[in-house]
Amino acid sequence: MKITVFNGSPKAEKGNTNIMVEAFLEGARAAGAETENVFLAGKLIHHCAACYGCWLKTPGKCAIRDDMAELLPKMYASDLVVFATPVFVDNVTGIMKNFMDRMIPVADPHFEKDAGGECRHTITSKVPKIMVISNCGFPEQSHFQVLKLLFRRIARNMSTELIAEIYRGGGAILAEKFPLLQLLLRRYKSLLRKAGEEVVKQGKISDDLQRELEKPLIPDAEYIKSANDFFDKTLKKAGA
Repeated sequence: MKITVFNGSPKAEKGNTNIMVEAFLEGARAAGAETENVFLAGKLIHHCAACYGCWLKTPGKCAIRDDMAELLPKMYASDLVVFATPVFVDNVTGIMKNFMDRMIPVADPHFEKDAGGECRHTITSKVPKIMVISNCGFPEQSHFQVLKLLFRRIARNMSTELIAEIYRGGGAILAEKFPLLQLLLRRYKSLLRKAGEEVVKQGKISDDLQRELEKPLIPDAEYIKSANDFFDKTLKKAGA
């Protein structure tokens, strides 16, 4: 199995999202998968110009010359594509959105009805199965509502399957170095590694593991106090 992660964090390899991704990929590799972690922050990806060139002039080929020319083939060559992004204003990052918008060469302009009777564009290229890895600065899991709907719609539009989702509220503590937190984070990373193994071996994450992955890392009140203390100290140091 070839797994390609398209990582939309502006912080790239230094982001909390990547901490999750690396643990997941470690488990996937242990189960025999070939993996690649692509940092979109290091790529030149212009926004879609809505010129329809990839549909009407040069079908399947975008008129814009940038790094999407190397990224789309990576997607086509994968068995599983992972969209990895922190939550920005209830949604994916701008980098990720540009990448997603520029994926339209996988389709052509013709309409068709899906099994539910709703229109979508006809898919003309092989689209791999997809999954999502995301973290959010707020502690509650409810902040992923938009992403949950969005990626179901993307799977429908691309005529593929969303096989797994890993969402982590309270993601700001993933990089913490406090000894007591490190014990909790080691356990959480072991769950992420297990998720990688399950996705490769079973094609999904088991219900039991999904429940474990979504449990709070620390109580909400403790998380909120810690975050506010950090902001107060940082503002005081800056003289604000």
